[in-house]
Amino acid sequence: MAVSLSRKRSKLSRKQSCSTLTILYSFISRISALIFFLILIYMWSSFSTVITGNIIHVCFSTRKLNNSFYCVSAATHTNPSFEIPNYSLNSVNNNTISTSIITTTEKIEASNSNNATQELGKFPISTPYNEEVENAVKIIEEHLKVHRSWRSDSKNNATCEDGKGIYVYDLPSKFNKDLVGQCSDMLPWQDFCRYISNEGFGEPISKLGKGWYKTHQYSLELIFHSKVLKHPCRVYNENDAKLFYVPFYGGLDVLRWHFNNVSNDVKDSLGLELVKWLERQVTWKRNLGKDHVFVLGKISWDFRRTSDSPWGTRLLELENLQNPIKLLIERQPWHLNDVGIPHPTYFHPKSDNDIIDWQLKIIRSNRKNLVSFAGAARDDADDNIRSILIDQCTSKIDSKCKFLNCSSVKCYEPESIIELFVESEFCLQPPGDSPTRKSVFDSLISGCIPVLFDPFTAYYQYPWHLPEDYDKYSVFLDKKEVREMNVNVVERLGNISMRERENMRRYIVYELLPGLVYGDHNAELEKFQDAFAIIINNLLERVSKFKD
Repeated sequence: MAVSLSRKRSKLSRKQSCSTLTILYSFISRISALIFFLILIYMWSSFSTVITGNIIHVCFSTRKLNNSFYCVSAATHTNPSFEIPNYSLNSVNNNTISTSIITTTEKIEASNSNNATQELGKFPISTPYNEEVENAVKIIEEHLKVHRSWRSDSKNNATCEDGKGIYVYDLPSKFNKDLVGQCSDMLPWQDFCRYISNEGFGEPISKLGKGWYKTHQYSLELIFHSKVLKHPCRVYNENDAKLFYVPFYGGLDVLRWHFNNVSNDVKDSLGLELVKWLERQVTWKRNLGKDHVFVLGKISWDFRRTSDSPWGTRLLELENLQNPIKLLIERQPWHLNDVGIPHPTYFHPKSDNDIIDWQLKIIRSNRKNLVSFAGAARDDADDNIRSILIDQCTSKIDSKCKFLNCSSVKCYEPESIIELFVESEFCLQPPGDSPTRKSVFDSLISGCIPVLFDPFTAYYQYPWHLPEDYDKYSVFLDKKEVREMNVNVVERLGNISMRERENMRRYIVYELLPGLVYGDHNAELEKFQDAFAIIINNLLERVSKFKD
């Protein structure tokens, strides 16, 4: 009996020792991994990759890049653009759609009996034929028709007829100004304040001349707010208003929680407070927010947190925020009240002459590169074609394609990007961490014809600023063809005649360019409407039709 008890004690002692060693080993491993990670950060830059559920988020800055900052997020297993909702075309007219989400992967598995790529609508979707996919594409196209029906015929910068005033809510400062005040603490490794200085424009770029700034892709909330405060249609009596602008900096609210270990309740708290504040306003109750507009400077997915991932907030999933119009740099394709508007570029002209001077410069530019690509490989992405494009671009010593590697310093200098695009005929714009790219707009304002591989990159996004006839300003190549190595992109683009290129470029430069830039805060534009003027005129047109 004593021997048996002794053996039990011995086994228990060994288990305790083993458990202690396991805990100690785990602790040492974690510390070692942390030290190794910190060394990588110091050597390579401040670089962070966070995977939450099926979403990957990458943010980095670096001393080599003058502490430049970039932050992106996307699904690791499914491209956000191809989450196909399960609903019929009859749902088009609903402002809110509550559905289960069916991913592309599930669609492919469910439809593996048909491997051919089908043409749905105008653009090939790289998904086997499925009735739900077809209906989803039809719904997108119906949404875009509705959005285009809100286009204003006015060619003026202000259409301030009676009853068309814009009321700007004077929100408590915690919803905007206080968020800007937290810019130095939004990221653990960098002061973000320099990127949202100058009312969102950032620091001037003297090398590029007047009107050029180091504008960050997430600065739209500040830019829009500053410009609308000075708009001639602004009214100070809410009873004189037809449109109500809510200056909530939701993008900055999301950004400050990206790399802080806080609960979902904390992430959602400010958005919920905003809803409660709005619900107390008579102007909100009058039409349940249908005549209200939000401008959000990040992609729609950052405001639509799912149960699978702790990333982002639930702002745009809140029931009370379904009625207002939401303007975003990337819209969620299945929501009618999400409207895509251009990413802010580096160019913010103050006068008509600033635009004309730039137009003349880029139309006369010596475009010594047939093709260029500014970007980096995404080898871990399921739907990646970037590596193939890079290989095709760099395969020959005398290649007609110039590759600017975005893992290098140059890619974070606006001057280098604009110089490359101004010297190129075509600019490759494959999807990255989400379907849209700021680079599409940088290439357009440089007179470089964008080459798109996914209709969600632009064609399904910006109905107010880009024409329905995409052939006028871009070249579309199906990414499935590229992925299966059925097309050499450089060779295909080389077969496009000089006349076709020049026609497209002239359309881009003279028809599109002025409406793709956000003018200076004190811009005096008479001949042109900038992106902001187009947005305001279309919003006023939309609420006019709503009132009628």
